[in-house]
Amino acid sequence: MICYGAEAIEPHKRAAGYVDRILKGEKPADLPVQAPTKYELVINLKTAQALDLTIPPSLLARADEVIE
Repeated sequence: MICYGAEAIEPHKRAAGYVDRILKGEKPADLPVQAPTKYELVINLKTAQALDLTIPPSLLARADEVIE
């Protein structure tokens, strides 16, 4: 009912930069590993209500997406 994780689109955007660098001759082993920089919080209210749980309004306000 609550999911907190890395944004789904951001890694794909960064991958293009890696491909460009590899095509220009850099070795893949020399490229740095990058951790996600943006995370998102998704709350599924329908599931929470089905389980008879109450999500605090402060948490709902912080969510990037609320599924009703």
